[in-house]
Amino acid sequence: MTATMNREIHKWYSPALNKEMEIAVYGHYGDALLLLPTAGADYLEYERFHLISTIQDVINSGKFKVFSINSINSESWLNSKMHPRHKAIRHQQFNHYVENEVLPFIKTHTSPMTPVFTAGASLGALHSANLFFRRPDLFAGVIAMSGNYDLSTYTDGYYDTDVYFNSPEHYLYNMNDENLLNQIRKSRHIHILSGSGDYETPDASRRFSALLDFKGIPNDLDVWGYDMPHDWPTWRAMLPYVLSAKF
Repeated sequence: MTATMNREIHKWYSPALNKEMEIAVYGHYGDALLLLPTAGADYLEYERFHLISTIQDVINSGKFKVFSINSINSESWLNSKMHPRHKAIRHQQFNHYVENEVLPFIKTHTSPMTPVFTAGASLGALHSANLFFRRPDLFAGVIAMSGNYDLSTYTDGYYDTDVYFNSPEHYLYNMNDENLLNQIRKSRHIHILSGSGDYETPDASRRFSALLDFKGIPNDLDVWGYDMPHDWPTWRAMLPYVLSAKF
């Protein structure tokens, strides 16, 4: 990162999660981009793996102000020692943290009218998509990279209503609320990306994009080549491309 990039670290005790949660902020102004970590990582993951450096131009230009938060995946679906029901409860608590704590923080540090886009890679892609499709009244769109949008792939066979309502592939298929669907359809920034290289599952992105098409939801599916694995070099190429070329 260059010395000209504004970087701030904030933290507070989250009532939803009953723990202290940090957030990294990059830039001075612009549309808000909320980054969700890949797996069990923290709020500095995107900086540590140099993805923030790849988008510093759009940050410094004032096109985007970026907010990066902690995950709780290690306290939820990636924790093999927890009972599945408790994992589902923790996932819901995380949603409440983002919607009721992080979003007001973002609005305070931008403006009430600033659009907020979610973005993430791997498990962060599922979270970013879920946040948007659950609450299109709060979020303006999503950039989902290398994701699988069926939460049950992470639940080891466990399934309940909380899994259903946090699994975009499940609840969108049955969504019949035209008011909610029309809110989603208004977004011109639903970007679904995947590589085709090692450990990528491009068919998951194709399947999810086809579901969106079936529901009449405009979306941008972009499947990259076999030289793009499920790893940071892929995401360091994808995110700056989308932010520069699609916005």
